[in-house]
Amino acid sequence: MRVQYEDLLMKFQGILMSRGFSETHALDAATVFAKNSLDGVYSHGVNRFPRVVSYLDKGEIDPSAIATCESAMGAIERWNGHRGFGPLNAKLAMDRACELAKLNGVGVVALGNNNHWMRGGSYGWQAADQGCIGICWSNTMPNMPAWGGKDRKIGNNPLIMAIPRSSGKHAVIDCAVSQFSYGKIEEARLKGQQLPVPGGYDTNGNITTDPAEIEKTWRVLPMGYWKGSGISIALDLIATVLTSENSVKKIGTFGDEVGLSQVMIAMDPSKFNTTEETDRIVDEILADIKASEPAAEGGEVFYPGELELKTRDDNTKNGIPVIEEVWETLNSLER
Repeated sequence: MRVQYEDLLMKFQGILMSRGFSETHALDAATVFAKNSLDGVYSHGVNRFPRVVSYLDKGEIDPSAIATCESAMGAIERWNGHRGFGPLNAKLAMDRACELAKLNGVGVVALGNNNHWMRGGSYGWQAADQGCIGICWSNTMPNMPAWGGKDRKIGNNPLIMAIPRSSGKHAVIDCAVSQFSYGKIEEARLKGQQLPVPGGYDTNGNITTDPAEIEKTWRVLPMGYWKGSGISIALDLIATVLTSENSVKKIGTFGDEVGLSQVMIAMDPSKFNTTEETDRIVDEILADIKASEPAAEGGEVFYPGELELKTRDDNTKNGIPVIEEVWETLNSLER
């Protein structure tokens, strides 16, 4: 079945309000899940929403725990998420980073002690929609060995970069710093497929494309091998220093992936360029990428974020695909 964006948004908002969210905060949080679904990221949208509501019902997330600013100095602020609703806190933090960027040219919000923010790309798109260059990342539980190691010491800390265009056709890269996220590895296994390139180690200690073997060992490969390992460590270091909260190592002692450290950076290119100048620069670069000769006959080269835009257009016109059982579950969550 397919559901229109506004209908899904209103359903999410109503369910969250019935769990104690204010109308405004329920709308902000619901918008994150609805937009993820609109862009085809169902794993962090409509399909994940019932699980998140179950955390609310169990009391594992306090709907009244909203991130607050604890320290501010010019263009940079330190916030505490109080282990509240991760996507809502992250959205509020990026909004504030953009606000600071409009005043100062750049804005940084270091958000500590927050819960899982779902799809990190949401906050890149959010910044770009406000005309800002957005850079953000989150640390995670230890789920990847450092290069040269066997035991899990570092996170596949997702890194997002977004570059705006006034048309809304922004360039947005959203990637874990592992070769494949655990979600992609699981998807390949469920489909009975091998990974297109090696993604981790098997039970014999050999690099493999077999997703089932990688799930057994939890030994995923960092993207770019030692380079991805280094980037992961640096991202964790910066996030922990700026928030003075939880590192990947400390998160690993909690039992659940909670209390994460996240960084939101926004930069306002209008401080240097007109909107038309920024558009021209971005358009020229992306047009050159699109002019690439495809490696496969009949293939096409896409710039970061382009496929999400195509999915968004289709889902806007035809409705968002929702599994009927998921829709029934959503209906059962209404009070």
